[in-house]
Amino acid sequence: MPLNLSKPILYLITRGATTEATTSDAPEFKQILGQVSAAVAAGIDLIQIREKQLTARVLFELVFGAGKLTRGSNTRLLVNDRVDIAVGAGADGVHLTTQSLDARTIRRTFGAELLIGASTHSLNEVRSALDEGADFAVFGPIFETESKLQFGSPKGLDELSRVVRAVSGFPVLALGGISRLNAAGCLAAGANGIAGISLFDETENFSGIIGSIKNSEGGRPHE
Repeated sequence: MPLNLSKPILYLITRGATTEATTSDAPEFKQILGQVSAAVAAGIDLIQIREKQLTARVLFELVFGAGKLTRGSNTRLLVNDRVDIAVGAGADGVHLTTQSLDARTIRRTFGAELLIGASTHSLNEVRSALDEGADFAVFGPIFETESKLQFGSPKGLDELSRVVRAVSGFPVLALGGISRLNAAGCLAAGANGIAGISLFDETENFSGIIGSIKNSEGGRPHE
């Protein structure tokens, strides 16, 4: 499925605060559906359900419920890693980690219409995502962030620019430590969009966040 979205692409990733004890009646379950609803209303392009600890049953229920909210809108829904649940619950696609099945296998099994995103942390990983048939890559961390310490030092804007130039035409979204203040630098470096977790926490302020990022687009490429 071609990622025919206008730049900058905005990609909301859920926080992953649910646990194996979470049920469909739990406040955190309902909070995610509320976040999805607000994201659809605000015009966010992509949403990733990144709830790694949920049981398969509850994750299916969550994705099915989120899919009802995104269906018929311009927002596309992806599920972290679990392509079986993504397909079964009617999501638009799957987001692969470096530990997931490769995009080529997913594409061969589930077809061309499934949207496939890939987490990457180096130019080689971005090139692999492209070669294997992913639709886009999320690259990072760009800035320092506690949740991404396992992936080493921040890549920075210079490396982001180098990666984007090396895979020209393949959508690369920036992730990691991104805020309303530094998002413009990522776009100026050539990123096709912004992915974030904490960036999109404040559902009541989605319009302001989206407006500030979209208004910052169009700056000169990062030298």
